[in-house]
Amino acid sequence: MSAGTPKMNIPTRIGYARTSTVEQNLNAQIATLEAAACTMVRTEQKSGERLDDRRELSTILDFIHDGETLVVTRIDRLARSMRDLQIIVDRLKQKGAHLVATEQPVDTSTAAGKAFFDMLGVFAEFETNLRRERQAEGIAAANTKGIYKGRTPKIDMDDIKRRLSKGERPIDITRDMGVARSTVYKAKSQITA
Repeated sequence: MSAGTPKMNIPTRIGYARTSTVEQNLNAQIATLEAAACTMVRTEQKSGERLDDRRELSTILDFIHDGETLVVTRIDRLARSMRDLQIIVDRLKQKGAHLVATEQPVDTSTAAGKAFFDMLGVFAEFETNLRRERQAEGIAAANTKGIYKGRTPKIDMDDIKRRLSKGERPIDITRDMGVARSTVYKAKSQITA
């Protein structure tokens, strides 16, 4: 570029990649966002069910500027409910920023993109609600048959009681087993009762 050529001002694109757990891999999302010309990619490995629990997304929403774009691979990487999606889009609108999904025709800077975004949000929330209903129905059916026992407890209360009965100190049990002191004292009260 010659000295007399004006520099083109390309709006900043900020990528956001998220997986629900740390066991899942973010690499594919990051590569897609970098290919979509994101100058920065922030990552998070947390459930999308709670908006207030995601620091990286909050940082983006706090610092994104007018004309900049938040880029995700899919809308479900951003939020799992229509309410949360609307909150995010409203915050972006207040800042004069936009939202783009690389794998879906979502671009809130266009009328068609806004409409498609709203439809996706409705369907995503509908799918989440259906999943919860099916899960509740499955648990109820298993309860009826007497085969549902719930989640396996992570704390072995019998082991705590056994160690207490042998005269071990609660503080040692707490440290060795990685349990709360209140759990050890609960086990102790059950022994004495």
